[in-house]
Amino acid sequence: MQHKYSQDNYAASGQRDLATLIDHIRLRSFPHALAEYLHSLCRFDTMLMVTFKKSFKPIILYPTDPAEQSPTLHTYVNKAFILDPLFNAIQNSEIPAVSRLIEIAPDSFETTEYYQSCYKNFDLVDEINLVIELDNSITCAISLGRKSSLGTITRAELNRLQEIYPVINSLVRQFWISQSQEYVQYEKSDGAMKQALSSFGSGVLTRREQEISGLILQGHSSKAIANMLNISLGTVKVHRKNIHTRLNTSTQSEIFTLFLAHLNELEAASGNSLSA
Repeated sequence: MQHKYSQDNYAASGQRDLATLIDHIRLRSFPHALAEYLHSLCRFDTMLMVTFKKSFKPIILYPTDPAEQSPTLHTYVNKAFILDPLFNAIQNSEIPAVSRLIEIAPDSFETTEYYQSCYKNFDLVDEINLVIELDNSITCAISLGRKSSLGTITRAELNRLQEIYPVINSLVRQFWISQSQEYVQYEKSDGAMKQALSSFGSGVLTRREQEISGLILQGHSSKAIANMLNISLGTVKVHRKNIHTRLNTSTQSEIFTLFLAHLNELEAASGNSLSA
């Protein structure tokens, strides 16, 4: 009988928490209320709520307090997101509504310079993502990060997130309808981003080498690239050797540095053309 009482209390508490969240649906405080509600379902150390639109820079919906935005988060939002497995899975429409990063990341993700120089600094052992399509071009991603003290997510917690997802999906969509104009003013042009992705190595690399260099930076192994492009493993290895020769590099880290420098040049040129 005591067990049933506890379950009833838990259910009643969950309904009250959900009602509180609904009360915030048309307010700027909704993301904060959502973080508190999700905490009642799943333990996490960090929460990031952003919108992705094509190759535009992400817009942060939570946390909005600058004191809670680390230098690593700024690096991610300004540049490194282009190589994020979550961002690329969304761009390719290859992601479940609720998933763990380990399920969508490339097979060599932890060897990438993006992981080593950016993602690793978040100090997470698990990341759970809820993905919500706001319209045909904009997607919202809610990332719940767990550090070593919490360990990986439990099956019970993951089940609770999956069960409540349809409700969260509807509430976030309604919040965006109400508040989107408050955020799109911060939208940064995707011109330089889009151009960087398509023009890196232009005039030096062949189109196939450009394609493979992008996959390498995202964290795909030679074997995975061979399978994705339907070419032999030996061919991929030859392309990788040619890429290093043409770019005068010897490591993935050096390719990553060149890519960021290329992006910086394009952003500077874009800024000069706007001010001219």
